[in-house]
Amino acid sequence: MTPHRVDMKKFLQVPAAIIALAAACCLSSCSTGGFAGIGKDNRNKMIVSVKDQKMMLVRDGVPVKTYKISTSKFGCGDRPGSNRTPLGRLQVAKKIGCDSPLGSVFKSRRRTGEILKPNAPGRDPIVTRILWLKGTEDRNRNAFKRTIYIHGTPEEHRLGRPASYGCIRMSSRDVADLYDRVGYGADVFVIRKSIRSSSSRSSQMAGTSGRIPRG
Repeated sequence: MTPHRVDMKKFLQVPAAIIALAAACCLSSCSTGGFAGIGKDNRNKMIVSVKDQKMMLVRDGVPVKTYKISTSKFGCGDRPGSNRTPLGRLQVAKKIGCDSPLGSVFKSRRRTGEILKPNAPGRDPIVTRILWLKGTEDRNRNAFKRTIYIHGTPEEHRLGRPASYGCIRMSSRDVADLYDRVGYGADVFVIRKSIRSSSSRSSQMAGTSGRIPRG
């Protein structure tokens, strides 16, 4: 009886294929905040207050951190070409810039190779990280096509007051920190009203229901 022989080429191809798949998944998670279609972030939620010009990060219903931000200097809205910041519930659709140095300049969501220091004179590109948002409601349905992002800005001296052209701006350090904390599908609630870090209402707004008051 002839002993069963193992085809070593096929045997070695199996772990190689698994390694290749794992590498692809890692790259996918780096750029999108989760494996394609898997691992939606239901724990982290962001509340952006237009009045306060602040963002509160809430994890499992508990406020974790507050960041200084800038929304649009043209006000709130979702009409294409308006340069306004859309209100309501949005979600993180894509994450771009994984491991890029702070201050890395992006054009059309690609790194140019240039790195800017905070408040570089006369410069106002997108820097460091991009969290591309998509709308979930009729009042923000154009957000993704309008390329509404949470992104870094070199004009950090303008943070704390409306200064953007529709996006939500953050300092390079803050947007990199946020990028590492939240994943694909995380909710972003943009509201006109004020939020207070000690307010239980803010926690309820970003709880598991995914609902916030209009406005």
